Parts: sequence; structure tokens; C-alpha cells
Amino acid sequence: MKKLFLIVCSVMLLSASSFAQRYAVIDTKYILDKMPEYKDADTKLQQISDQWQKEIDARQAELDKMYKDYDAEQYMLSDELKKKREDELFNKEKEVRDLQKRRFGYQGDLFTERQKLVKPIQDKVYNAVQKIAAAHSYDFILDKSEGITVIFADPKLDKSDEVLRELGIKS
Repeated sequence: MKKLFLIVCSVMLLSASSFAQRYAVIDTKYILDKMPEYKDADTKLQQISDQWQKEIDARQAELDKMYKDYDAEQYMLSDELKKKREDELFNKEKEVRDLQKRRFGYQGDLFTERQKLVKPIQDKVYNAVQKIAAAHSYDFILDKSEGITVIFADPKLDKSDEVLRELGIKS
């Protein structure tokens, strides 16, 4: 009976150790911040975003002036002119909202620019991570920068510098 118990325990320990999974932790924000091409793309996106925001702010200022002018003159306008000015205000306000949505909305111009500039860099990092995972037989590689919360990560598990070396960047 003792032999059977020892055999069963040994088999269970061996099978448990064979199911052990290997994992590593990386910090993609750290990796991207070390990549010059990412910094360039991020700067370019910020410049584009600022330019578009100035354009929207200028149109909003124009709309605000139109509202002030209308408020000052509405008592002197005929019903027909009031209606015409209200329609102009409505159309101008819709134009500003549409421009803002087109530039910064979901699937807008900024999203498209980000895809064009940043996605190739992210793909490069992803390919480097895949190579490292295959070379070291990792089952999981967790990203501790955003999204997934890692309560504790042993610093020796952090392979971010290894990903940078794979990309040819000195950390």
C-alpha cells in the first residue's frame, strides 16, 4: 500500500512538473521609448494633432463670434433673417463637429496616421518578441506596460532589454 501511494505521488509530481509553463515579462512602453523611429513617429503624430487642433479651434472661434454677433443683432432682424442666420449657425456648428470627428474620432484621420506610422514599429517589436519566445521556449510573455496588470514581476523575468538587443538597439 505504501509503495502504491509513493508511486502515485511520484507520477503526480512528474506530471505536474511536465505541465509547468515558462513565461517572461516585457515592458513595451520601455522598449518603444528606446526606439528612435518610434520617437520620430510619435513627434510627427503630435505635430499633426496640434495642427488639426488649431484648425478646429480657429473654426470654433469663428462660430463663437457668429453666435455673439447673432445675439447682439437678433432683436433687430426680421423673422426671415433670423431664420437664415440660425440656419447658418446650425450648419457652421455641424461643420465644426464633423471636422472634429473626421480628425480625432474613431477610425478618424489621426487613427489612420497612427496606423501608418506606428503599426510597422509595433510589428517589428512583436516579431522580436516572437523570436525570443521561440528561442527560449516561453509559453507566455506578459506585457507589464499597459492593459494587463502585473502585481509583481521578478526583475530577472523582464526580457525588455533582450527584445531591444534583438532589434539592434542598445539599452
